[in-house]
Amino acid sequence: MCGRFTITMTFEELLVRFYIDEADNSFYLPRYNVAPMQSVPAIVNDGTRNRLGPLRWGLVPNWAKDQRKAGGMINAKAETLLEKPSYRNLVYRKRCIIPADSFYEWKAVGSKKQPMRFMMKDEGIFSMAALFDTWVNPEDGAKISTFSIITTTPNSLVSDVHDRMPVILRKDDEPYWLDRHQTNPDKLLPLLKPFPESTMTRYAVSSTVGSVKNDSPACIAPVEALTPEDEAEQPYLF
Repeated sequence: MCGRFTITMTFEELLVRFYIDEADNSFYLPRYNVAPMQSVPAIVNDGTRNRLGPLRWGLVPNWAKDQRKAGGMINAKAETLLEKPSYRNLVYRKRCIIPADSFYEWKAVGSKKQPMRFMMKDEGIFSMAALFDTWVNPEDGAKISTFSIITTTPNSLVSDVHDRMPVILRKDDEPYWLDRHQTNPDKLLPLLKPFPESTMTRYAVSSTVGSVKNDSPACIAPVEALTPEDEAEQPYLF
């Protein structure tokens, strides 16, 4: 599962990283604790160029009667994408990238949970593979565009913390994933594999990240990791 991440770079850094000439930055702010049902920047390709805009986290399929299941569709397993009605068609036509510079997972330490921050060793931007769709509200005709982050089996850096990790695309694979003309699942699905742990790192962060109300640099500040002997009470994740 991927249930929290950060996107703390400047808007200009995003534009440069994904070769975007121009975009509206009115929706963008650095985020230190992105949670489901919130809107974040996403990268899509319109057939000729990359475009940047907001998508809400928690997929609502275009055929859904309402939005009630959005909170339960924040992630999609790479291994079963073509088996799930909500994702199957999106693999062919609605692929996107969610930029980030870290993600969080919670490590079991005795009876407690220690939040861990996973990131690149160079602290750079990376690309999480995702699928998106647009739902039209039957009551007022309003369009809502949403996404799910694709997950895969963990690499060795993540495996002792969680049994899933977000699919992080290699930079050379990003154009192919975004190219709407590419529709062959035999070539697309092999891109959805664990990212090499050799270029990643992790460290413990404060339990303050457990509350969606907290979204500040304090969320990413390193702290001393918990041990099984620690008795400090931990807050609930949500």
